[in-house]
Amino acid sequence: MPSQTAAYAALAVAILCEVAGTTFLQKSEQFTKVAPTLAMAVFYAGAFYLMTHALKVMPLGVVYALWSGVGIVLTALIGATVFRQSLDLAALVGIAMIVGGVVVMQAFSRATGH
Repeated sequence: MPSQTAAYAALAVAILCEVAGTTFLQKSEQFTKVAPTLAMAVFYAGAFYLMTHALKVMPLGVVYALWSGVGIVLTALIGATVFRQSLDLAALVGIAMIVGGVVVMQAFSRATGH
């Protein structure tokens, strides 16, 4: 069984792969461009594979909360910077609430196993 550190490292890389896959999903233009579509599939497969390693040590709810929370923030940043998609105040407040939830969970929850 991997260590807690290895599980967090696998989850971090899994999140980066998922964000990259989602970026290529946008670039695939509804699967009409072959290279971005293949890149998307490879990154998503890598993300799920790495997430299984985090699940060996961490509870599913914690893994998925971190996966989705950090993924939302990074994807929103890529959308804003790479694709020039704007975020309104409600979106920014919602993202801040997600980040706050992840911070509270990591700082105070016994379920995270730290």
